[in-house]
Amino acid sequence: MVFEHNKKYIQQFSRAIEEQENAYLVSEMESLHSADIAQILYQLNTAESKYIIDLLTAERAADVLSEIEEDLRNEFLKNFTGEELASFMDHMDSDDAADMLNELSVKEREEVLSSMDNRERANYILELLNYDDDCAGGLMAKELVKANVNWTVQRSIEEIRRQAKKVEKIHTLYVVDDYDVLLGRVSLKEMILAEDDTLIRDIYVPEIAMVHTYQDEEEVAELMQKYDLEVIPVINIQGKLLGRITIDDIVDVITEQAEIDQQMMSGISDNIEESDDIATIVKGRLPWLLVGVLGGLINAQFMGLFEDSLAVIPILAVFIPLIAATGGNVGIQSSTLVVQALANSNIQDSNWERFMKVTSVAFINGLLIGGLVFLFVFVFFGELKLSLVVSIALFTVVMIASLMGSITPLVLDKFDINPALASGPFITTTNDLIGIAVYFFVARMLLNI
Repeated sequence: MVFEHNKKYIQQFSRAIEEQENAYLVSEMESLHSADIAQILYQLNTAESKYIIDLLTAERAADVLSEIEEDLRNEFLKNFTGEELASFMDHMDSDDAADMLNELSVKEREEVLSSMDNRERANYILELLNYDDDCAGGLMAKELVKANVNWTVQRSIEEIRRQAKKVEKIHTLYVVDDYDVLLGRVSLKEMILAEDDTLIRDIYVPEIAMVHTYQDEEEVAELMQKYDLEVIPVINIQGKLLGRITIDDIVDVITEQAEIDQQMMSGISDNIEESDDIATIVKGRLPWLLVGVLGGLINAQFMGLFEDSLAVIPILAVFIPLIAATGGNVGIQSSTLVVQALANSNIQDSNWERFMKVTSVAFINGLLIGGLVFLFVFVFFGELKLSLVVSIALFTVVMIASLMGSITPLVLDKFDINPALASGPFITTTNDLIGIAVYFFVARMLLNI
């Protein structure tokens, strides 16, 4: 059953904390998933959250802290001593613990690591801290289950029992040589069906997807999506098996990248969180707002060139917002589809096929929009030439904006610039300028002004 909380439930939780009804609180939390408890903590104040965590076992508290969103977790960590954090990290996967330690100062990290009882896990965490957050090494967990290629099935099963205590879920058994070089994998089903004295080398599968520690997190996400993997092993340059990345970490990467792209498409610098301070948020939003303002000022100056035309036929001004808005909407539609395809590595057509498809769609949309607007203007204003000016301008703007929206992300991607920029204020402002220029050019040609 999916957990849903409401304001009344949170108030009841707060009241139970205030009255120290520990039996009720423990009973409630036993029935909840760790992610649901984390969701409740978001609604409580700092003291209440600390009270709840203190009621949990170290293992359960570790699970809850792992579920708390990264941008909010730092506030939670301030409430605990180094020894308390160490007790939690003794029960965490090494990748989650490393992520949490990254949010602490160097002095605090040293205190936590030195206080951990699980020295093997502490060493794992220390190793992971050497990798950048956005690479495979920074995503991987050290805990995994592996077997030597020369072992028998019986010995491998015994090793699985021993190693499994360190791993929350066993997705697959990795096969290595005497130097820990990754050779392949073997499924648990094959192990169960094989005779006890069967050698692993006789049943393992050498074909296996893997990533290197230095590979970018987006490459890892793309690979796991492509092959529909729940887990992927991580190796170093020598091919030695170092760890594994699970699908839950990749979901976080995909979500984060989607948020960054959405922010950039909205004209916000990446890595801005709602929990950031005012100065950081202003710094993230202001640059692209200024780009929009600059574009608007250029637009205003540009329209001044056609002041005489507007003085002769003032009704032309009525349709300027229509021209600008249509160009902006078409451009954003086109660029969004291309940005999405680039993000999913889903662009398969040749350049010519893509150009013809974009042109055909723009042509049909332009004809339909232009035709509808022609009828509207002619019916309500009774001016044939004015109707032609507006409809022809709209048709042309739709064609140009569609092509620009489709081509610009591809060009940016070619130069390793985030193509999401193409759907922000940049393309909107550019299409406004082009739309107005086309509109008045057509007006001068047909109305002789």
